[in-house]
Amino acid sequence: MSEPPQLPAVHEAYLPREHALHRPRHGKRQLTALVAALLFFMTPALLWVFGVRPGEIENHKLAGFPSLGDGFGFFTGLPDWATDQLSFRAGAIDAAGAVSRGVFGEEPPLDQGSAANAGPIPAPPQSPSAPKSGPTLPGTSQAGYRNVVQGADGWLYYGYDAEAKCSPAQDVDTTMKKVEELRAAVEASGRKFVFVVTPDKSTMVPQFLPASYPGKECSQAAAPNDWYKITTEGHSLDLRPALAAAAARVGKPIYAPNDTHWRDEGGLVLARALVDKLQPGTTDTWRSAPSSQYDAIADLPLLLGKSGVKKTNTMYTLRPDGFTDRATEFIGNIDQPVHRTAAPLPGTIGRRTLVYGDSFSLASSRYLDAAFTNLTYLAYSTDKTTQAQAVDQFVNSQVVVLQAVERNVSGGLVPFTDEGFIKNVKAKLAQHPIR
Repeated sequence: MSEPPQLPAVHEAYLPREHALHRPRHGKRQLTALVAALLFFMTPALLWVFGVRPGEIENHKLAGFPSLGDGFGFFTGLPDWATDQLSFRAGAIDAAGAVSRGVFGEEPPLDQGSAANAGPIPAPPQSPSAPKSGPTLPGTSQAGYRNVVQGADGWLYYGYDAEAKCSPAQDVDTTMKKVEELRAAVEASGRKFVFVVTPDKSTMVPQFLPASYPGKECSQAAAPNDWYKITTEGHSLDLRPALAAAAARVGKPIYAPNDTHWRDEGGLVLARALVDKLQPGTTDTWRSAPSSQYDAIADLPLLLGKSGVKKTNTMYTLRPDGFTDRATEFIGNIDQPVHRTAAPLPGTIGRRTLVYGDSFSLASSRYLDAAFTNLTYLAYSTDKTTQAQAVDQFVNSQVVVLQAVERNVSGGLVPFTDEGFIKNVKAKLAQHPIR
């Protein structure tokens, strides 16, 4: 039986359309894809050759080119690299803002959750201290939390103020129980212990918050209970009345509109409250007055992709004895222990004091330095100081001040409540009591 005649080799694109093996050519589409890929990879390189450099417009380092050794991670890492290497990205963000404000009458939603990250100008990453965006909140139709809540008259609020109360990593009862366990260990060793929670801006200046934002209902419902537990079970110093009085005295809010921290007036309130708690009546000799104004970089615009936006604060003198100004320069970083000492002076605390705190301790350091003559600062959230080194700072102190911002306490983001840390503090302090 003879074999059927062999048909000449024909490219599948030339087969009749009705043929099962017909495949159309994609030459033009393939060429377009190739050109797009070349532009994707070559544009940042060409701009770099001609001297155009991308800038760090957010509070994170620029993403590097992914490694081929990352496997599939090479492909998932390319978008972050390409986004960060766009030298004109800052201009694009500014342009998006101008269009959004001019056409829609509102700021561009660069600070929304994961959905925003799918666009050409994705939202910046969240602060390392805050959890990633969560699901739709109970009681609200708005999906996801925001990094920054945009309020009235240009006021900005940190979105985690609300998220912490709605989706805590650890409930406030557990946190307060652990704080009291830490207090007991410190006081049993003969040392003094002071716990102080610094209020969120949304707590002290709520009047500029928008009528609606993700987390509004559940955070406002949780806040009174959280503060009750913080001040009763945790025995925290309650700074809210003194902060409100300071705001009334200066005739304006003492939290900056575009920053999550308080102004210098808040630092003075904290310093005075701590000294009066440790040694009542000591601040009766204090005298303080405005000395100058200064500008600093505001933190919330950074989360919106805006760089170089400043806040203006008023700097004060602080004369603990009524005559000698002891206010110093602000500390820039407490990821590792920072020691400050000064000569004894009436109106100050002379005992070796540890401030185990966060960025609000930094924002108050000029005035804490004036109030204490032997002071050590250390951040409780740092990874640059080992747990053993942190415990040593407890041992080397006669007074331990535990300072934490409200959102971290409500959200349970407080490493000092770790069981292993508390166990080590107990053991070390028991070995080195103060008599």
